[in-house]
Amino acid sequence: MASDINYQDGPDFSRRDESPAEDEPIHSPGSPRQTEYERIGGRTGSSFLQTLIHLLKGNIGTGLLGLPLAVKNAGLVLGPLSLLAMGIVAVHCMNLLVRCAHHLSAKMGKPFLSYGDAVEYGMENVSWLSRHSLWGRRVVNMFLNITQLGFCCVYFVFLSDNVKQVVETANGTTGNCHNNQTAVIVPSYDSRLYMLFFLPFIIVLVFIRNLKYLAPLSLVANISMCVSLVLIYYYCLTNIPYPINLPLAGRGVDYPLFFGTAIFAFEGIGVVLPLENKMQNPRNFTTVLYLGMGIVTTLYISLGTIGYIGFGEHIRGSITLNLPLCWLYQAVKLLYSFGIYITYALQFYVSAEILIPPAVARCGPRWALMVDLSIRVALVVLTCALAILIPELDLVISLVGSVSSSALALIIPPLLQIITFHNEDMKLWVMVKDIGISLIGFVGFVAGTYISIQEIVARNSSRHNGTHLQLL
Repeated sequence: MASDINYQDGPDFSRRDESPAEDEPIHSPGSPRQTEYERIGGRTGSSFLQTLIHLLKGNIGTGLLGLPLAVKNAGLVLGPLSLLAMGIVAVHCMNLLVRCAHHLSAKMGKPFLSYGDAVEYGMENVSWLSRHSLWGRRVVNMFLNITQLGFCCVYFVFLSDNVKQVVETANGTTGNCHNNQTAVIVPSYDSRLYMLFFLPFIIVLVFIRNLKYLAPLSLVANISMCVSLVLIYYYCLTNIPYPINLPLAGRGVDYPLFFGTAIFAFEGIGVVLPLENKMQNPRNFTTVLYLGMGIVTTLYISLGTIGYIGFGEHIRGSITLNLPLCWLYQAVKLLYSFGIYITYALQFYVSAEILIPPAVARCGPRWALMVDLSIRVALVVLTCALAILIPELDLVISLVGSVSSSALALIIPPLLQIITFHNEDMKLWVMVKDIGISLIGFVGFVAGTYISIQEIVARNSSRHNGTHLQLL
């Protein structure tokens, strides 16, 4: 469930030239400079509970449903332990990002720093990097775009796979959910044609440029996804086989696929700073962060583990694709698919806010709307085309997670702490720790990307060969 807090609850300061720092005071009376990360707007921001809900929404999506397959790639014991370690490190990196943003905002006299701004100002803190500081923000924005549009690609694949399965098994679907009978599948269209079917509906969805008009649909989507998750948990918990005979550790060659899928699930680092800035009392954000991510990590470990135990070595793709072919669980697929459909607009909005305003600024007011809508159409078509090229849900998740999520969640925050505090008596063990986390993230980035691409090529080759044999 993607978070929609970035642009609904207040002004967007994601670009440096739009920061209100030059015309809005940030100092408290009698104070020579800002000593706290103060929120403009006083008590008009989000409450503790609202911020917690937004944080949960920003970290629960399609990545969660791929975690049972991720645990399979790592093993029954190594998988949950790795998820726990990854959760601890991811939360630590989120906290580092917040701390660095606090420090730099006070130092630079800014009321709020986005992720890209924090990296840019951090690089200005190092003499030999200051000349290239603008590229820091650009690189972060590039990874944010890759991540957000990657989510949108995953949504296309998720929608097509789940709706295709519901359609093809409709004739064999029963009301009996206790016996997972094999239904007679009536072949329908290729999953890529389903993606083309969804294309115009998603284009219409992203034409809604103000997210407040999506609020009612978003509420219904969140409820439907919550109901789906409850039913998925119920099925997994009531279908645990005894004895459990699964490998405790997976193959080493499959572990990079686990890494990419798992880090993809921790998709909320991009919403951390906007959430903190929009809180009524930002001092409580650390509590929200640890509480919220504790719940998220527990959810990841539990669903990943019991999902793998419940479906065993035969699990494939999203956990929804492995549910029984009865009407109750077919409804689960459709409910979750509706939630993902609405979520597409929320994830798309982040990239739209980065890419569209500079393009619109270059044209006159007469063409502004045309350019805006044209870019939206082009971006949706791009995500659809990429999904068609890689119609394997698990591999798309692993690739996006390895390429961009690892950079945003593990590699950049520790390096940002080093360049932000290097000249302020930073302890050696802290620097070693930060370098170690970044190196782990970089190894996961390289290995996960390589293995994911290798698997994509192999599956596409086998798919092509299978199609060729059928034609013969």
